[in-house]
Amino acid sequence: MKKKRVWIRGAIIVVLAVAIVYTIYSAVTKEQHALLQVGDMAPNFTLQDLDGKQQTLADYKGQGVVLNFWGTWCESCKKEMPAFDKYYQQFKDRGVQMLAINVAESDYAVKTFVQQYDMTFPVAIDHTKSVVRTYNIEPLPTTMLINEHGEIVKIITGEMTEQDIKQYMTMIQPK
Repeated sequence: MKKKRVWIRGAIIVVLAVAIVYTIYSAVTKEQHALLQVGDMAPNFTLQDLDGKQQTLADYKGQGVVLNFWGTWCESCKKEMPAFDKYYQQFKDRGVQMLAINVAESDYAVKTFVQQYDMTFPVAIDHTKSVVRTYNIEPLPTTMLINEHGEIVKIITGEMTEQDIKQYMTMIQPK
């Protein structure tokens, strides 16, 4: 009977210790995991695109930005890419830029996908998922619409239609 009480007390102490450690960890990392919302300033980042150029979000200030997070395995992403490219061609000279960020796949897989879908806008790979974590991206695809002032004006999770993409690019076109 005495052994049983010792085991129960030990288990309770372990559960409490885990709860305390989790609470401290959550408090320390709270800011890292804060969800971005419409109206927030889009956090700056720099990633290298498939052409070897540095893509820094702050460099797009003064322009609307469609920031699309995607994966080669994502069926919705495959459906969206032709429309994104079509409207990128129409809107890029009107102050709306497109930046596609692949989530940590191989260079080969991403380059093959880009060639297959004939994508002409900048594509970068977030190999370390640092941008994905900063933007709290889940699920794929997720698209952030950023206005010319660097504010997030819309967050879209899931697949968009061609009509949606055109409407959203029109929405973030600088006045």
